[in-house]
Amino acid sequence: MRKRRSVSEINVVPYIDVMLVLLIIFMVTAPLLKQGVDVDLPTAPANPLDVDSPEPIVITVDREGLMYLSIAADPDADISGEAMVQQVRAALSREPKRPVMVRGDANGRYQNVVGALVLLQQANVESVGLVTEPEEKP
Repeated sequence: MRKRRSVSEINVVPYIDVMLVLLIIFMVTAPLLKQGVDVDLPTAPANPLDVDSPEPIVITVDREGLMYLSIAADPDADISGEAMVQQVRAALSREPKRPVMVRGDANGRYQNVVGALVLLQQANVESVGLVTEPEEKP
């Protein structure tokens, strides 16, 4: 009579099934996690930010003139001018070298972006960058 030896291999098929299910879940949920306010940025040639610089403070001005602040408690909720000035001033007092950027909707009124720049001036911001979309090359 012969003895049978047991096979000591790991069955990886269930692990592959689990990984495929997780992959599908991540693929479905990733587009839903997009944050921010949709604005149509103007196109212009510009240099990208330095990779070593801290994360910028971004003020978004939509078509209707509503402002959104990236460092606010709720970045997707519009913010008043006074609250924006206070929060930007507080953030820059903690980290003075932090860049400040303004995203203005290309189809909005120019006055809306100028109003945001005036508020940033009241917050003692020394330098402001304007966010644009890169030009498409033919």
